Amino acid sequence: MGFARPVLLLPLLLAGCMPALTPRPEASNISPPADWRTAMPATGAGDRDWWAGFGDPQLAALVAQARANNADLAIAAARVAEARAQERVARSLLLPTLSASAPGAEQRALNPFGVATESFAAQPAFQAAYEIDLFGRNAAQVKAARANAAAVAAAREAATLSVSAATASGYITLLALDARRELLRQTLTSRGEALRIARDRAEAGYTSQLELRQAEAEYRAAEQQIPAIEAAIARQENALSQLVGDTPHAIARGQDFDALVRPPVPAALPSDLVRRRPDIAQAEYALAATDANLRVARAQFLPQVRLSASAGAVISSALPDPVSIWSIGGSILAPLFQGGRLQGQYDAATAQRDQAAFAYRRTVLTAFREVEDQLAVIDRLGVQEQALLAQRAAVADALRHATNRYRAGYSPYLEQIDAQRALLAVDLALIQLRTDRLTAYVALYQALGGSGSDANAPPR
Repeated sequence: MGFARPVLLLPLLLAGCMPALTPRPEASNISPPADWRTAMPATGAGDRDWWAGFGDPQLAALVAQARANNADLAIAAARVAEARAQERVARSLLLPTLSASAPGAEQRALNPFGVATESFAAQPAFQAAYEIDLFGRNAAQVKAARANAAAVAAAREAATLSVSAATASGYITLLALDARRELLRQTLTSRGEALRIARDRAEAGYTSQLELRQAEAEYRAAEQQIPAIEAAIARQENALSQLVGDTPHAIARGQDFDALVRPPVPAALPSDLVRRRPDIAQAEYALAATDANLRVARAQFLPQVRLSASAGAVISSALPDPVSIWSIGGSILAPLFQGGRLQGQYDAATAQRDQAAFAYRRTVLTAFREVEDQLAVIDRLGVQEQALLAQRAAVADALRHATNRYRAGYSPYLEQIDAQRALLAVDLALIQLRTDRLTAYVALYQALGGSGSDANAPPR
């Protein structure tokens, strides 16, 4: 009994050797601003299926197909399953282990008198072992595994949001390419008519061959742009096919490009962003996991207390009856000298926790910047569109005057050609601007975290 007391006091004595937990770096803390730098164009409540707000059922169907069949999302789902399995492995540390063994043997041998004898012996037994988690090392490992599983699940949500946004943007770009091709076809038709008139006038001797060649050059300039657009359409369809988890194929269209509408934008403050974005949730769960790993490394300085017990029987042909056997014991494994290994592990865990803290700060700052970027783009594109529409009206009017002056013989054909080129350039710029504005709404939804479902707070 006199020996047991020092042994029992050993864990308490070694507890004083544990290093103190260092707090997170002060520089890693971040406070969200009160409001956005650019006003949020809040026009409605957030919708879980935000991509349906563009008013095209085919876009919604493609996003649903991508979310169901995308290969990257399948990989992310498998990673979630792996992390949850690792969490179950960690939870097993809090439970006792039970095992059974049944060794047995039968042998034939010669005794000292040279007589052959046969014997049989068996020793079935049950063993149990349990580690008393006095200092919370195993519990901290469970918390780390739980937080890691939650971080992987949040990463899957972030990947799902990214694939949804990429599919929506890709489909909008595809419709914009269709609109560019249709515009070029219309331009080719009008320039073909102008070429026919120029040819008739040249054959009648009303104009020179110069105007005929100018008209032909303009026709060929529009003609050569169509194959390039068609190649871009094919590449875009192939990219969308991969996103939805299929081999390259033609993509069905729903609405025309002009029929797409701007989706409603949910009202969200900077302080809401922390709960909305899955990548922020992932960073926060990762930080919680490193906190738990730091506690694990700290607990390594303390003894481990293990209990064990076994019960069984000895069965032998040499015994008239089986003999029961049992044992109960315990052990204390205390680190006395590790050559700096434990301190090194603790310092490494502290550095990893600090890295995760700064990574969380970086993720939040990036989220704020991405929202602000898209708000600024949407706001300025609206102003730019108004100016571009006014420019188109002026260019269209200039083309009308140039055409009338050319037909009346007051100006050369070159003035009409310049006006045609300017109008085509403005129409193409309008298509590109509307594409940029619609894809900016997609990017804004992605920056806001999609549907905006609140992420669960990680364990502390």
